[in-house]
Amino acid sequence: MGAVPESRRDWLLRWLRAAIAGGELKPGDRLVERDISARSGVSRGPVREAIMLLEQEGLVVTHPYRGAEVARVSQREVREVLVPMRLIIERFAFREVGAAPERDLLDRLATLVAQMRTAADGAQAERLADLDVEFHEAVIKSAGHPQTLQIWRTIQPRVRAYFVRDAPAHARPDEIPEQHQGLLDVLRSADLAAIDAAVVAHIEAYLDPS
Repeated sequence: MGAVPESRRDWLLRWLRAAIAGGELKPGDRLVERDISARSGVSRGPVREAIMLLEQEGLVVTHPYRGAEVARVSQREVREVLVPMRLIIERFAFREVGAAPERDLLDRLATLVAQMRTAADGAQAERLADLDVEFHEAVIKSAGHPQTLQIWRTIQPRVRAYFVRDAPAHARPDEIPEQHQGLLDVLRSADLAAIDAAVVAHIEAYLDPS
């Protein structure tokens, strides 16, 4: 069976997420259904649905009388909300799988790191961000706690947005696959103390203390 064609709404969601993460749509920019429909060629129904989903993801906020606009992801929110939430979720997940990581998970993570190297060689920031999210979600999913995965998925779109936004903090694009190769290597060691330290260092890397 062939791949299911992407719906107009899903295509538009990808387009808007990329525009927000890449800075084409900046915090505070209004999302006007009529304008987005004219620009994208997608009718206003799917546009409205896409904006509602982006609001659920935390990438868009709606104000009375002003409509929808791109939400702000401040460095303070990253430092004081998103990073602490990631630390709680991911330290737990990596410890859960770290004592005896399954071969299927290790193989999946190795494939993602290889794909990261290809994306880094091509300077594909959006693709790198997608693979970065997939790597971490694969570990969280493998931990086997659906509620933890559900919590992760509520913050994942904003986490991805700051992955893309903060990409220039890396001296080289290949630092991203190198860092994830390090996580994979320590996960293979089954050394829980080393795994925990590596996860903390990875999540807190490039975190601006100001």
